[in-house]
Formats: sequence, C-alpha cells, structure tokens
Amino acid sequence: MPTSFDYAAHLKSAIRTVPDWPQPGVMFRDITPLLQTPRTFRLLIDVFVHRYMDADVDLIAGLDARGFIIGSVLAYELNLGFVPIRKKGKLPFTTVAEEYELEYGNATVEMHTDACRAGDRVVLVDDLVATGGTMMAGYKLLQKLGAEVVEAAAIIELPELKGGELIRTAGLPLYTVCSFDGE
Repeated sequence: MPTSFDYAAHLKSAIRTVPDWPQPGVMFRDITPLLQTPRTFRLLIDVFVHRYMDADVDLIAGLDARGFIIGSVLAYELNLGFVPIRKKGKLPFTTVAEEYELEYGNATVEMHTDACRAGDRVVLVDDLVATGGTMMAGYKLLQKLGAEVVEAAAIIELPELKGGELIRTAGLPLYTVCSFDGE
C-alpha cells in the first residue's frame, strides 16, 4: 500500500536558514539547497504546475530575483509568457515603478510599461513572503497596467512578519508551499 508523502515538509527540509543575514536579527531562508537537488527542484516546480495547469491564466510575473527562478520555469512549463519585475534601474525600456518597505529597508521595483495588457490574468511569484512589501509592490505595478492578479504564490511564508496577512487583507489570494513561524 502506498504511503502518503508530505511534499511541503520535504521541500521545507531542503531550505537552509542563515542567521543574521543580511543584518543582525534576520533569519534568512535560503532556497538554493532546494534548487541544487534535481528531484527537489522538480518537485517544487511540479507543485506549482499542478496548482495552475488548469487555471485561466495568461502570464506568470516573477519578482527580482528569486521569483525569476520559479516564475520563469513555471511559465515555461505552463506555456505562458513571463514578466520580470526588476529592482529599480535594471530594465532598459520605459518603466512603471513602485516603492515599498522591506523588513530591513526600502526598495523600488519596476516593470516595462508593455509587459502586460489590460485584462491579462497573472500569477505573481516570489520565493518568500516576509512583510509582504515586495509582493504588494508587484501587485500594484500589475494593477497599474490593468492586469488582474489572480493569485500570489511563494515557496515560503513567514507569518510572524504579517506579510501574508497584508496580502490577503488587500484581497489578493496567496498560496505558499510552507511556512516558518517562530522557527
């Protein structure tokens, strides 16, 4: 008889915690070990593919930089276009910008003004939701261009930083694979 496999626990176990990076008091959740093992990386992508394979979605948007890793592979697997949402000053064409707060500072993200069209249905992807600032900035950028963000998705949620709560309160559904709450 087959046994039940807890994919979320398996993926979570592959995430490394780096204390005090990039500054004291921050517990950085590093996804690179998860990506280095082909079976684990494939499992991660498959989780997202199965979630969105029957969804009415036109584009995947990924947040700089780790959202590019998951988002671009997901877009490829779903045969959809990919929209990069970059840190300020990295895109060569006309852009729209949104400033936001991180758990350890401020930043700005930008997107090309022709990255999506009004009415496009988009899944917004990043590796982690902490304070929710990056995800909300990406959400606002896509809305400025008339896109409908159908869901935000991330590998990790850090509930103690309240970002997931902020995103859900804004009316944006949020899907995460695992969470680190007080760990």
